[in-house]
Amino acid sequence: MSLKDRINEDMKAAMRAKDAPRLSCIRMLLAAIKQREVDERITLDDAAVVGIVDKLIKQRRDSIAAFQQAERTDLVEKESAEVAVLQAYLPARLSAEEIADAVQALVTELGANGPGDMGKVMGAAKARLAGKADMGELSAAVKQALAPGAKPGAR
Repeated sequence: MSLKDRINEDMKAAMRAKDAPRLSCIRMLLAAIKQREVDERITLDDAAVVGIVDKLIKQRRDSIAAFQQAERTDLVEKESAEVAVLQAYLPARLSAEEIADAVQALVTELGANGPGDMGKVMGAAKARLAGKADMGELSAAVKQALAPGAKPGAR
């Protein structure tokens, strides 16, 4: 069963359970998927759907930070609940150590050295680790691996 099919089944289950907050979040996700499919005239695969889920989670986390600053706990709770629903559709995340190991392997494979190669390494890392790693953590690992004085193969 594809991820899109699973999301549709979860929507039906939320409708049957009359779980309005979950249903609203799933409908929002399906709308984002459909919007991208219509805009680009394609059918999204699981990797693209994971990318959309990642983007929506990032938006929710940014909103949570803003709402916390404004002391709007009601909205923080709503956004946090949506993040929890969306995270169910992400594959298992890599640990910081696994991310660092994967980045080190990419740096060696691409022959990258120095901060000037960050774009090349990030492009390859995003393609290889999409959905499996938080992009903020991935970027930090790439910066550390390419920092002046970093030895290839060492962390």
